Amino acid sequence: MTTEGGAAPKLAEDVLTEAQTRMGKAIDALKRELSSVRTGRATPSLIENLAVEYYGTPTPLSQLATITAPEARSLTVQPWDKQAFKEIEKSIQKSDLGLNPSNDGSLIRIPIPPLSQERRREMVKMLKQKAENGKLAVRNIRRDAIEQLRSMEKSKDLSQDENRRAQDTLQKYTDQHIANIDQVSSTKETEIMQV
Repeated sequence: MTTEGGAAPKLAEDVLTEAQTRMGKAIDALKRELSSVRTGRATPSLIENLAVEYYGTPTPLSQLATITAPEARSLTVQPWDKQAFKEIEKSIQKSDLGLNPSNDGSLIRIPIPPLSQERRREMVKMLKQKAENGKLAVRNIRRDAIEQLRSMEKSKDLSQDENRRAQDTLQKYTDQHIANIDQVSSTKETEIMQV
């Protein structure tokens, strides 16, 4: 049992702070993942994380070229190394984005075709799966934190009341982050379904 009055709540506070930080990172990761989900508009984030086989090493496209969106329906890729042209084109074609690049020797142009209604529905389904995975990550973080709090209570570092209060706070954090995921997902779904 702790003798200092502030030590036990401080331990619980550390667990809650760590859980909240990890939940925030899970949402950031989800946002990065969703930025690569195709909407009707051209955006460099659509392809910047595509893995390109560069001298035997999978490398993100953003580390090999400058990616721009000169128009709403096209992207251009300016590779820094002329040897990477073929591999960049191959990676773009292999991706599940349905893009067909053309190479003029100094620039790769990628027209962004409009999405069919069926393809939009597929994209929304994929989006919902990614959002569900994000929620699962947040719930797993909550579970880990609850286990830490329970073990602290068992070892008498935390009273039962302090544990209950900490778990209530943890649940509020979890609910906030799940609501944030729903909001991010809903915004992206609206973008996808816009014609």
